[in-house]
Amino acid sequence: MSENRRVNLHHPKKKKRKRIVRWILMPLLLITVTVGAYGAHLYSKAESVINKSYQPIDREGKRANVNPFEENISVLFIGVDDSQKRKLEGNTRTDAMMLATFNKDDKSVKLLSIPRDSYVYIPGQDVYTKINHAHAYGGVEMTLDTVENLLDVPVDYYVKMNFNAFMDVIDALNGIEVDVPVTFTEQDSKDKAGAITLEKGLQTLNGEEALALARTRKIDNDIERGKRQQLIIKAIISKAASAKSVANYTDVMEAIGENMSTDLRFNEMVSFIDYATAGNKLSTETLNLAGADSRINGIYYYQLDEAALAQTKLELQTHLGLAETTTTETETGTTTDTGITTDPATTTETTPSY
Repeated sequence: MSENRRVNLHHPKKKKRKRIVRWILMPLLLITVTVGAYGAHLYSKAESVINKSYQPIDREGKRANVNPFEENISVLFIGVDDSQKRKLEGNTRTDAMMLATFNKDDKSVKLLSIPRDSYVYIPGQDVYTKINHAHAYGGVEMTLDTVENLLDVPVDYYVKMNFNAFMDVIDALNGIEVDVPVTFTEQDSKDKAGAITLEKGLQTLNGEEALALARTRKIDNDIERGKRQQLIIKAIISKAASAKSVANYTDVMEAIGENMSTDLRFNEMVSFIDYATAGNKLSTETLNLAGADSRINGIYYYQLDEAALAQTKLELQTHLGLAETTTTETETGTTTDTGITTDPATTTETTPSY
């Protein structure tokens, strides 16, 4: 595993406290691991699946390896479209990214959705472009470096899954029930135009249909797209948690294992069971990065709000226990060591302690 990791963060305007069902990919992994409590066979199966998916990244980051059983950690979830067509076009870009931070003492989770078109700096390439290009430039390693640079927090682990896992899990559960927000037509996973049409309303979706709902960008924007993905994951967790789905767990694990890579070892993943079993004591916040649509040289980007981003960085650093805050009193009209003249007030400075 990598000896070091980096750090960097973004923050949204408003946050809503949610339960575990609001997570994106983590619930799926928790189900895979926690299922071991129901039998040695399933536990052994889960261990085998996760071990096959283990792919450590050797890189220098913002901090050395951490112990997930004893420390607050972060995990970057990466969703990619690695279909044959995308592979022929070149290295795949990320289609979804979410950073989850875990606080062991509070049993709390913060889940930050990162819009794929966010205009950011890509370390190693020395360019500003869409954040989803990082994976095309340098795979998981460059994606991790880019997120750390953006949010100024360490990314301790990653989990990458492709669209096949997404579809196969849903099909293994015999579909999920989702309230589709609007009628629309979208291409399928093979990029066949107009292949899928969904009507507005509550209905059962198969893997292809759910993927179309999660991917479409025609009906709104990247922020709403992230919310739709959360809606779908909520439905997956609800279905997977039902008693009648227990018999499908082996198929679900197979779907994940064949289409996932991670630098989390099985024994490290088991540490998340404490969060999954916290029940009503678990505090979960879903965050979004504030910004606005923009065009640079005729190309669309999501321009992040710098003030909101700074606040998000601070919140994530604090949640991970990395922020060291010092408070000093200033007099009227005096100048702080930052060179800024202030009104009489208490000035707070926060610096990451990694």
